[in-house]
Amino acid sequence: MTPFPPAEPRPPRPLLTEPRPLGPLLAELRSARGWSQQRVAAELCAASGVPTLTRHEVSRWERHRRLPGDFWSGWLAVVLGVPGELLAAAAAHSRRLGVVPAVVDRAGSRSRVALLTLAHRWAADPSGASLGGPLTGHALAAPGGAPQLAEHGAETRATDRLPLDGRRTGHALAAPGRAAPGGAACELLAGRAAETAALAELRHWDDLLGGADLAGHGTRRLRRAARGFAVAGPAGRRRLLPVLAESAQLAGWLAADAGDLAGGLDAYRLALRAAVAVADRGLAGHVLGSASHLLAGIGDPPGALTLARIGYAGCRDAASPGLRALLLHRVALAAALAGRTRAARQALAAAERTGGPGPGREPPWLYWLDEAELAAMTGRTLVALGRPGPAVPLLTPVARGRGGPRRAAVYGGWLARAHLQLGDVAGACAVAGEALLDAVRSGSPRAVGQLTEVRRRLAAHRDEPAARRYAGLLAGARPYLPRGAAGRPVAAGSHRPPSKPGHGGTTRPAGTG
Repeated sequence: MTPFPPAEPRPPRPLLTEPRPLGPLLAELRSARGWSQQRVAAELCAASGVPTLTRHEVSRWERHRRLPGDFWSGWLAVVLGVPGELLAAAAAHSRRLGVVPAVVDRAGSRSRVALLTLAHRWAADPSGASLGGPLTGHALAAPGGAPQLAEHGAETRATDRLPLDGRRTGHALAAPGRAAPGGAACELLAGRAAETAALAELRHWDDLLGGADLAGHGTRRLRRAARGFAVAGPAGRRRLLPVLAESAQLAGWLAADAGDLAGGLDAYRLALRAAVAVADRGLAGHVLGSASHLLAGIGDPPGALTLARIGYAGCRDAASPGLRALLLHRVALAAALAGRTRAARQALAAAERTGGPGPGREPPWLYWLDEAELAAMTGRTLVALGRPGPAVPLLTPVARGRGGPRRAAVYGGWLARAHLQLGDVAGACAVAGEALLDAVRSGSPRAVGQLTEVRRRLAAHRDEPAARRYAGLLAGARPYLPRGAAGRPVAAGSHRPPSKPGHGGTTRPAGTG
């Protein structure tokens, strides 16, 4: 990859002296030259010698869907004829604003702000006293209202909005045709071990199936735990808190994988409250790391970086080696996507120093993390940093591995992008074609999103035979690809898992939350 040359210092125009967000600034500089976004992309490709940038990426920069990294920021300064310091200051201003991406709707924006606010409160007061007062059902309700837990593909019911308020009666929380939750609380208290085992089973099913199939199961399990908690006494609540926290974290992960942004963030908010209330700092950090992963995936690296850093800082003294490594990788990816190259490299180096998962020292919900997964996470961040060479050998074993179709599809998308950055269009299309089959097998809208991004980046090579073949393959597979909350809702639960996973504990991990 050609390094960008230092831009010659030039006096900025008077209208650009005030700090401004980067997106509007880039649009104004482009318009002043009378250029289209296509022209800017072409100039950047010609100047840098990297032919993979398209007008869609320029559009994302201007609309604040993404910030350019150091590499493209340097070339933007050269092509647009402005000092590099001007663009760096504008990018820093954009990060301070914490701009919400255009893909975040109103409900998702509210959920994002509520979770960020709660995370900052936890960072300021790790005891959790500022998260809602005494430990009651009401205290676990999120600021401004309880989390939305609507089932995917099902009609809204009276229990879709869980107040978790101890003052509500059992009849007020009972669903039509079901027993009052007082019995549910007793049943949960009596069978806490069985409930924990059921959660573990659902996590193992997440190795094989995507959120489109499992999100409804996660939501129903969280409703069950929340109803039992809301009507239990103080002693019962203390015993049920771990189940509630883990149920909410898993429900958030599954909702996020199904493309339900607001549902995932709301469940994570509940999970954070419950984890802090039970004094499980490791799980609280993992919840924020999972939420960071969600925001990074929908194009909100500033929010993702904030959550990942708070999660790591809040639990690093109590976290296992594997959890510390995982959270540092969350920080690294968010920093890379935000254009914070130095911060991303520092986080990667720190993750490497942790040494990876410690045998017998990891929490049960982190069973899926192994050295191969951590290596692939490093490769993914290197791709985001524009360093595809060392990323390819790290991503290839996981992208072409067997046993975890979603994991193979997600990392296969990143591997295809690495090949594209290297100028290997045929190799990128071959990898993306394999990942497409895994996306069909997994039923994960998140995996489909990765391949959609690859298809977008292939637009600059639409005339090449390999790109045309991949476009045809994607068009043919589209009826079989899952669509979650971002598209037409998928009826979760339409594919009900059997009573036991077919592969039990031998299933290879697929990046479970």
